[in-house]
Amino acid sequence: MIHRGKLSAGALVSRFPLPDAIPRDAQWVLVSGNGVGVTGGDKPTIFSGCNPAEATSSVLRVQYLGHRDTVACYAAEIAPGTPLPGGWQLSGVRELFGRVPDQELAIAALAVQIIDFDRTTQFCGRCGAKTRQLRTERAKFCSDCNLITYPRLSPSIIVLIQKEDQVLLARSPHFPPQLHGLIAGFVEPGENLEEAVHRGVQEEVEITVKNIRYFGSEPWLFPHSFMIGFIADYAAGEITIDNKEIVSAGWFCRDNLPQIPSPLSISRALIDSWVER
Repeated sequence: MIHRGKLSAGALVSRFPLPDAIPRDAQWVLVSGNGVGVTGGDKPTIFSGCNPAEATSSVLRVQYLGHRDTVACYAAEIAPGTPLPGGWQLSGVRELFGRVPDQELAIAALAVQIIDFDRTTQFCGRCGAKTRQLRTERAKFCSDCNLITYPRLSPSIIVLIQKEDQVLLARSPHFPPQLHGLIAGFVEPGENLEEAVHRGVQEEVEITVKNIRYFGSEPWLFPHSFMIGFIADYAAGEITIDNKEIVSAGWFCRDNLPQIPSPLSISRALIDSWVER
């Protein structure tokens, strides 16, 4: 089984070095803060064929995203409060789910992430000098100390734990009321993914697991995670929570599931796959 994540921008192909000038037929994604511009109507889209720099002086930065077939795609950040073109509105990336095709949803997420990368790497993290965009790869370069900075990715594990015909679901204090999800957490320096699964499960619910196997992965821009999904079998122990990372957890049957995450997430993909099996 191949997990095809809704936020995976596989429709884009990166082509370097960047052209000397932005092509006239380029497609544009408008970004403001963490929002993305989208049209109204029966078939909303995030793409504009007009270079926003030609329509407003409020463009703060421009970043190359990749090519869709032969067409280059760019993200342009406009200053907060800048009026959008007629018929356009600003939307959060999550709120675009179901409104635009999945490919556009993924490109919108990428646009927000790459604009944020440019916004937060204007100066070198080692010596403080001004950085410049490299044309040969997606990176920033410091001419003073030669440090190359790449977009930040934070690997995280997420695991579905099954026990006979039950699945372990848990509530984070940050979740809306009644919503339950899977055990997840960031990978720490010096550990591999399997060790991160064992540690994360032990820390959050104090049980042990076995037979860990890979399910799929998903870029997750909230804020800059890369989620690696696993399925594991219960091994031993009783569920014990710390009331910090997890406020409740339990075993649930297929016909008695609580509220679970939206279909946008790899968490839901893991749960749906388990239900279907």
